[in-house]
Amino acid sequence: MSFWRAISAAAFLATAPALLAGEIPPDARRSGYSFMGPDTRAMQDDDTSNPGMLFVLDGEALWTKKTGSADKACADCHGDARGSMKGVAARYPAFDKALARPVTLDQRINLCRSNHQQAPALPYESRDLLALSAFVAHQSRGITITAGDDPQLKPFVEQGRDLFMQREGQLNLACTNCHDDNFNNRLAGAPITQGQPTGYPLYRLEWQTLGSLERRLRSCMTGVRAQAYDFGAPELVALELYLMSRAHGLPMETPAVRP
Repeated sequence: MSFWRAISAAAFLATAPALLAGEIPPDARRSGYSFMGPDTRAMQDDDTSNPGMLFVLDGEALWTKKTGSADKACADCHGDARGSMKGVAARYPAFDKALARPVTLDQRINLCRSNHQQAPALPYESRDLLALSAFVAHQSRGITITAGDDPQLKPFVEQGRDLFMQREGQLNLACTNCHDDNFNNRLAGAPITQGQPTGYPLYRLEWQTLGSLERRLRSCMTGVRAQAYDFGAPELVALELYLMSRAHGLPMETPAVRP
């Protein structure tokens, strides 16, 4: 699709929502995997071809590596991740009692580094943080998402939903305009999915690397000509929480592969 056709499509999306159906019923929600072509599906399905698995392997090495002034590894507290981390990522973002707010899996990893390993936080989108996050999330592959079930998270889920429905940017678009109202269509040649975050961190062929859900959200904000929130901002955490709760019942796929 040419640049001007993409702009025309965006203009259509900005005016169409009043005529369209709104939120997707829970029983009609589908992973982005179902929108992919056979080559992309095959890449995700074969661990020897899935480039995201290289990050998982790096994360496995980091899991047992001692670090920080405490000279401790993740495994020293949590043991074998295949057991201790199974199902964990399917519950994140999760409520942190000490902070009285939800934290993402990336933030939990950094909290563990600071509090238990006395190690510096890993930068957002750094290879080590993505690798650890991918390794932990990979232990939940095939497990259904239950994020958002904690009653303490309810106001934060609602905040994320409000942000998902809120128009923003010069194109005056909301997340819902694409991912609820126009999934199954295409924009700039790419399929519009329902935006279900079942496989993060995932490998995007466009990026040629692994990336977090926050990176994808910021990319969408930039795409509608809006000011993107900083990594780790409460608004991004709330959006991630809402999206994960919206994907309730779908299986985890980390590391997924997308165009």
